[in-house]
This record gives sequence, C-alpha cells and structure tokens, in this order.
Amino acid sequence: MDENQTIAALAALAQPTRLRTFKLLVEREPDGIAAGELARLAEVPQNTMSAHLSTLSQAGLVVGERQSRSIIYRADLDRFRAVVLYLLQDCCGGNASLCAPLISDLTPCCPPKEAAQTR
Repeated sequence: MDENQTIAALAALAQPTRLRTFKLLVEREPDGIAAGELARLAEVPQNTMSAHLSTLSQAGLVVGERQSRSIIYRADLDRFRAVVLYLLQDCCGGNASLCAPLISDLTPCCPPKEAAQTR
C-alpha cells in the first residue's frame, strides 16, 4: 500500500452513498450482495449504484463476480485492512502503549459467528 492508493481508497469512501455501500458489503461478508439489491438497500437508482461501485472497484475496495445473470459484489477486506494499516503505520511514534486503546476498540467489533449466535 502506498500513499496514492490510500488516498484513492479514502476518496472513494468520502461520499455518503459509497460509504453506506461499503458498510453494507462489509455487513454481508463473506456472501456478498447483488448490485440491484445494493441499489435497493441504499435507496439509489441502479445506474447510480453502478457508478458508485465502479469508483469503489477502481479504488480496490470492492470486487465483483458474475454469477449467472447477476454480479455479486464483496468488500475487499484485505485491501481495506492494508489502508488502515498504512494509516496506523508507526502509530504513536512507535509507542505501542499509546495505540493500545485503538486496538482494544477494534478487537471486539467482529466476534466469530459461532460466538455471536450462542449469545
């Protein structure tokens, strides 16, 4: 990940519909969601969603896979992770204890599905 790739990813997310779309895709991992369903959930016309998905794809944040007559989109979580890691690189001047609260806040966000279902 470099500075230009990070700027492209952040710029792609710096628009309300694209940010909402990316969050919807993250919520639907690993199954993904069809473009038409994304448009419906985001309450935008399909051609508008297509333009937003194109921007997110060019930034490397989403990938589309044709399945029959639909294109199923998924968040590229590896790419997003790379963006976040780039931003946190050398966090707090190398003082790990200063970054501990941030890491702690991120850790419980995604419990394994098995644990989440048994609660």
